Order: sequence, then structure tokens, then C-alpha cells
Amino acid sequence: MSFEGFPDEGLVFYEGLEADNSKTYWTRHKADYDAHVRAPLQALLDEVAPEFGTAKVFRPYRDVRFSHDKTPYKTHQGAVVHPDGAGAGSWYLQISAEGLMVSGGCWRLESDQVTRYRRAVADGVQGPLLQAEIDRLAAAGWSIEGDRLSRVPAGYTPDADRMELLKHKSLHGTRNWEPTDWVHDRRALDEVRAAWRDLRTLNAWLSDNVGATTKEPRARR
Repeated sequence: MSFEGFPDEGLVFYEGLEADNSKTYWTRHKADYDAHVRAPLQALLDEVAPEFGTAKVFRPYRDVRFSHDKTPYKTHQGAVVHPDGAGAGSWYLQISAEGLMVSGGCWRLESDQVTRYRRAVADGVQGPLLQAEIDRLAAAGWSIEGDRLSRVPAGYTPDADRMELLKHKSLHGTRNWEPTDWVHDRRALDEVRAAWRDLRTLNAWLSDNVGATTKEPRARR
């Protein structure tokens, strides 16, 4: 199946799910989800896979075991690509009633990765490279996000170079597109591909300077 855009029926499906997040609605409209959300998303991912790698498509069901919000279904469909061997630096894509979202970078770092990240940010060579890339992305319309400390990280002084980057515990760039005509045709593929390419330098920096965690995998509760 070739990608021909995200049908408007998929966005309408999520509008309905936001209004009625129930098993009854999901069961009644499961065919719409499969045909107008899951299938076109997978088709797009298959087309970009030769360049970026195989994506993981997230389950549409929420994990409500430890949440006060017991609504059973996610009101968006997301997918992520973790390049083999990179450890840090990934691409993300999401479709919802609000349109398309693309993102890249890292969303959660273990403590050893945060230590390496901050060491590289403070470095006289690698730090300016990251700052320049973050400045470029921001100027190009990307929103620079991630978990941040409100205070100076331990071991650094308030006047340290690139202090705002040092506060980050994760770092990613994000761009959102509201529903528009090109979302519904193959131009969406071109936009996603171009956006992911624009994040390649950030992901490469994270891969080279942060890498994979050396900590044991977290036990599942």
C-alpha cells in the first residue's frame, strides 16, 4: 500500500473519540481507525523506512493502572524510530484531530545519559555545536522542549556557558501542523521526510555524545 495522505475520516474519528472515549465508541468505529489512521500511518512509515529505519507504532490503548485518568484510549496515534545503535536521538510522528506533529531528539534519559549530556554541553567544542544547532532549529520554527530543572544543576555555577541547555534532562525539537489540505495527500510524506531530515544533526549530536544507557533496564511494575 502506498501512502496517499491521511484521510479526513481519521481526524473525524479522533474528534469522536475525544467526545466519547469509551469501549462502545471504539468498538463501533474500530474499522475507521484501521482504515483511516493505522493503515495510512503504516504506509508512510514504510516509505521512509529505507532512509530512517523501521518504526515502532504505539498501541492505541492507554496504560491506566497507575493513572487517575481512566479513559481507555489515546486520542492520537504515534510512532517512533530509534536508529540502530544510536542510543539517543530518535524521530517521532503523531496524527490526531489537531493535525500532524513531528519531533526528534530524546524524551527520557537515564541518569548516566544526563551526566554525559551535561558534560558535552559544558565542553568547549561539543557545547557550542549543540547550541548552534538548537539556535538554528528555533529560528526555523521548531519548538525546543524537554524536561528541565528550574535551578542550576549540581556541579555547575549560575554563570556557566549554555546554562539553559545544561538544565535539560531531555531535549527534543517539535513541530505541529494543523489540519490542512496537504495532510490529506502525498505532500504529507514530503513534509514529514523533510522535517525528519532537519532533525538529523540534533540526533547525530545526541548519538555521538550521549549514547545508550549503561544502567540495568527498569523493572516493570
